[in-house]
Amino acid sequence: MRAVENGTENSPLMKRKAHNARPNTGRGKAPTQRQLRVGEEIRHALAEILRRAAFRDTELANMAITVTEVRVSPDLRNATVFVLPLEGDAAPMVAGLNRATGYLRGQLARAVQLKYLPALNFVFDKSFDEASRIESIMHRPEVARDLARVDDATADGASADAANEEPES
Repeated sequence: MRAVENGTENSPLMKRKAHNARPNTGRGKAPTQRQLRVGEEIRHALAEILRRAAFRDTELANMAITVTEVRVSPDLRNATVFVLPLEGDAAPMVAGLNRATGYLRGQLARAVQLKYLPALNFVFDKSFDEASRIESIMHRPEVARDLARVDDATADGASADAANEEPES
């Protein structure tokens, strides 16, 4: 008969399974090298396709689109494509790209050699807006004042450390 502790079985097999279990990392694992490589290959190919494509969709016609990042799922079956318009509104552009997914996948299949081409999902890239927001916060007078205090404290500590050091002979 096996011993049971706290409602779990205490056998050598269960101990081994518990030991080999991956810890919960919260947001998920980092992308593998293959995911990164496939995502970058798709990004380059899509950027070229979007540069030379003549779309019939009025929301995409004559629009300059930047592909900033492509994140591929671990099974390489789904890809999230982060895009940014150089001018104009992003919402109709993203909707138009999601409507043109079939055409773009066909063009992408000719440009990239993969056994399975991932399903594409286009999303507006908000990272540049977030970076601008953080940049504006960093240039506020109250933040500059606080940073000056930290610099003064660091400089005072560094000069005090230098005064305590003995000169080398």
